[in-house]
Amino acid sequence: MAGVEAAGYLTPTPIQAQAIPPVLRGRDVMGLAQTGTGKTAVFALPILQRLLDGPRRQVRALIVAPTRELAEQIHTAFGEYGRRTGLRSIAVYGGVGMSPQIDKLRRGVEIVVACPGRLLDHVAQRTIDLSRVEVLVLDEADRMFDMGFLPDIRKIIKALPAKRQTLLFSATMPDDIRLLTQQVLQQPITVQVQHTAPLASVTHALFPVEQHLKTELLLALLEQTDAGSVLVFTRTKHRAKRLGQRLEKAGYRASSIQGNLSQNRRQAALDGFRDGTYQVLVATDIAARGIDVTGISHVINYDMPDTADAYTHRIGRTGRAAMTGDAFTFITRDDEEMVRAIERVLGEKVDRRWLKDFDYKRQAPARDTEFARPPREPRRPSGRSKPASQRLAPQRPQRTPQRSVPRSVTRPATNAPAPLGGARSGLPSSSAPARGPSRPRSFGPGRRGR
Repeated sequence: MAGVEAAGYLTPTPIQAQAIPPVLRGRDVMGLAQTGTGKTAVFALPILQRLLDGPRRQVRALIVAPTRELAEQIHTAFGEYGRRTGLRSIAVYGGVGMSPQIDKLRRGVEIVVACPGRLLDHVAQRTIDLSRVEVLVLDEADRMFDMGFLPDIRKIIKALPAKRQTLLFSATMPDDIRLLTQQVLQQPITVQVQHTAPLASVTHALFPVEQHLKTELLLALLEQTDAGSVLVFTRTKHRAKRLGQRLEKAGYRASSIQGNLSQNRRQAALDGFRDGTYQVLVATDIAARGIDVTGISHVINYDMPDTADAYTHRIGRTGRAAMTGDAFTFITRDDEEMVRAIERVLGEKVDRRWLKDFDYKRQAPARDTEFARPPREPRRPSGRSKPASQRLAPQRPQRTPQRSVPRSVTRPATNAPAPLGGARSGLPSSSAPARGPSRPRSFGPGRRGR
């Protein structure tokens, strides 16, 4: 109760009011609710209550989460709620060394919050003992299945005692999850709170735009919008990184989070977004379930998500804790099918908006340079280096009669397609003058690097 009071909780949310009582009675529970509705407290508080009595320094509760950020968030919540209990928890995930995790597990913890892959590494190396687990929690189950963790989840369940309490929480209920609940939950109580539609506290809007104008539209939208903290979603890691750099150059306090970053850098970006150091955070879907930041005023989908469920999870980062928020989505002509799917989920047609004084008719550049990767410099041969003039001189392939070429040898492709977003690969044409590697182009639309 000291932890609850310190967290400032006064009134339980609907999912908390409905789910906590049966969890306290030891029943298996399947909770269906959107992100931001208080699901972490639904299982964390009863677990802490249960573990107050009984042995210490052994793993008695296991929470499995899809991403490192969400695992760290849940671990932090246990620390806040249980500050006076003496119970210890650990977050176990990849991207960091195993040795510190092994040392803490050896010293003894009661609660483990883990991502599936690293947890199975510990199980394989016998550095964790799951034989005394009393409570299993599968959090954000639909996201774990989207990420391909279903086989890992089944392996983890086999390593647990058959007699245990199992809690499963999900924002949606695809067929795979429904089947799993039938297999691992015993006579579960289903608690359902707004599981099919995004939060009603979020306002939705669509911004039709051509692909090559998205960056300029984002900059214009940020300039014209009275925004607090803004979370921008892109489809690829490369685009998230480049867009974050572009926003930073435009004068915004911006950062990005994506899978290529180390865990320390990812955590630093999240902490900076949480404490206000960064006003704009650009992220891939890896962050859709792992960012627990109150006060996000806007979620902007720079790229349309792949599914309507992914849209729900993205915009669930705003409009949390009874606050309001805005969800803006940039759409192209290729996104109409997904727009219809989202509108079916929302149960209404979403407003289309256009910015005043924005030039929507600007032509695309001759070659789309939006977030193009700079061309790679040809690899130098091993051994003694040749002069630059010889190294970059075009080499004409020797002509060989077709019948003398072995079938296993592939002829050089003279009409090979150019790599995505970059210059045509291979050596220069023999009719063109030799020149050095091209300098990288700017990632802004239609601008050449200087």
